[in-house]
Amino acid sequence: MKRKRTAFVLAALLIVAAAGIYFYYGFLFKGARDIASEKADFNITATKLLEAYNEDPKKADVLYLNKTIEITGAVTKETDSVITLENTVFCLFTQKIKEKHLDHKVSVKGKCIGYDELFQEVKLDQCTLNQPHN
Repeated sequence: MKRKRTAFVLAALLIVAAAGIYFYYGFLFKGARDIASEKADFNITATKLLEAYNEDPKKADVLYLNKTIEITGAVTKETDSVITLENTVFCLFTQKIKEKHLDHKVSVKGKCIGYDELFQEVKLDQCTLNQPHN
C-alpha cells in the first residue's frame, strides 16, 4: 500500500511539474518579438515623430512606445549598426549595415523604446532597413 501511495504522489508531482512547464513556456515566456516580420503600427517621418515627443512626451509614449513603427527620413549619421535619421531618430540594428546610406532618404522599421532627453533623440531598436527612397 505504501508503494501505491508513493507512486501516486510521484505521478501527481510529475503532472504538476509538467503543467507548470507547459504554462511557463506556453503563456509566460513567449520569447523575443520578431520586429522584422511584424507589420508597422505607424508610418511617420523622423521629424514628425520628434515633434510628437517634443509637444507631449507622455502622449507620444502612449502612441509609440514598444510599438513597431516605420520611420522615413534622410540618413545624417551612420556606423556599422546604427543609423540616425534627420539628427533626431537613433535606429539600432540587430546586424551590421552593409551599404552606406549617408545623405539618402530611407525607411527604417523598428521598435520604439522612447525619447532620450539627454541627446534629444527618439530611440528605436531591432531595426531593419527597407528599400532606400533616393
